[in-house]
Amino acid sequence: MADYDVIVIGGGPGGYIAAERLGHAGKKVLLAEKEFVGGTCLNVGCIPTKSLLNSAKLYSHALHSEQFGVSVQGASYDWVKVQAWKEQVVSTLVGGVTTMLKKLKVEIVPEFATLVSAGVVEVGGVRKTADHVIVATGSVPVMPPIPGAKDNPRVVDSTGLLAVTEVPKRLVVIGGGVIGVEFASLFSELGSEVTVVEMLDEIVPFMDNDVAAKLRRSLSKVAFKLGCRVTGVDPSTGSGTGVTYTTKDGKDEHVEADLVLMAVGRRPLVDGWGAKEAGLEVSGKGVVVDDTMRTNLPNVWAVGDVTGRSLLAHAAYRMGEIAVANILDPTAAKRGELMRWDTIPWAVYSIPEAAGVGLTERQAKERGHTVIKATAPLVLSGRFVAENGLSQAGTVKIIADSDSGAVLGIHMLGTYAPETIWGAAAILESDLTVTDLRQVVFPHPTVSEGIREAVWALKV
Repeated sequence: MADYDVIVIGGGPGGYIAAERLGHAGKKVLLAEKEFVGGTCLNVGCIPTKSLLNSAKLYSHALHSEQFGVSVQGASYDWVKVQAWKEQVVSTLVGGVTTMLKKLKVEIVPEFATLVSAGVVEVGGVRKTADHVIVATGSVPVMPPIPGAKDNPRVVDSTGLLAVTEVPKRLVVIGGGVIGVEFASLFSELGSEVTVVEMLDEIVPFMDNDVAAKLRRSLSKVAFKLGCRVTGVDPSTGSGTGVTYTTKDGKDEHVEADLVLMAVGRRPLVDGWGAKEAGLEVSGKGVVVDDTMRTNLPNVWAVGDVTGRSLLAHAAYRMGEIAVANILDPTAAKRGELMRWDTIPWAVYSIPEAAGVGLTERQAKERGHTVIKATAPLVLSGRFVAENGLSQAGTVKIIADSDSGAVLGIHMLGTYAPETIWGAAAILESDLTVTDLRQVVFPHPTVSEGIREAVWALKV
């Protein structure tokens, strides 16, 4: 008889939600997490960045409140108190997750775990057995071999930037993906001179190009250098450091900084915990899984960033739930307990925010769809205008198949977009057509009405 029903390796979003769901089902579960429950997202990722961004939003609102008839004299921020609030938020949420797991009798072991073989895990040097193993080892930042960047105290990753004791006067961000754009937005709102150097021709590569371009233009305080390749970082000096990059035209340019954020992405953590030795199939993207989150080893599952299928916390949550559903019921897949990769929503918490779900216009065309599209400005939404003014960027873009009328993608830019996009995800999950969606009643006045306006703008 095995020591546990399930051993979970890794306590990030995918791991702890799986342990929680298994605990609810009355299973005997061991969760091995060597660093901190909640993983990168809760401790040094999603949650702390959103806490800091909220402080930046409040500061920005105070500076620009007169258009709404409210005057704020001497608006300022205290970075020490901003950081203290961030830490309070993180500790409260980590404590909540830990308490919930303990309440469900999940055994949390703060030790490094190694997968030995199917059903055998070494935790803190002790071998333990389980009927099932869920691997949720997460991801780590990518650190490209840029000359001068390694061991440079002025070059930090996202974790290092979250811990700075003062706001840098000049910040260079290498990489224009989600992490880079969110930090660029945050520090530019707080007064930093921010430059983003991105190798591609547009920021946030998974976004629809039209929405990405509008987001970039709305971040008017940030200087974007697109299509540029970083070639080196100067040695750190008392006055800062410098970043050299080559433009699309082949010109070498240079920008000075107090800090440099390396934000070129993250990669699945597939090394160091026994994947290769145990015979787990790993591709260039991550641990290979099917749509039930099964790996090639019997009763070994993988969820979250380590799969490389999606590096989003909410995707990890769903992967954990899918794995648990199929562990508890071998027929679950037949009931639809499968990952649907095309309907995972995404969000960028810049100022303004953006969110989307489904295919971009380019992806839809690449898949052979005859595309129809429409956009609607959020100034058509009474609530959006009332709370954001006339100058705030906001738009909704909808993409559909002209033959079937199927809704293929919905993409939004503007305040409340991340809070609204779940409804768009439900639309795609339910395979609604344009005709179906036109029959949905949207509450008024809400920002969600932008989706309705875009749907009715489609020429079908």
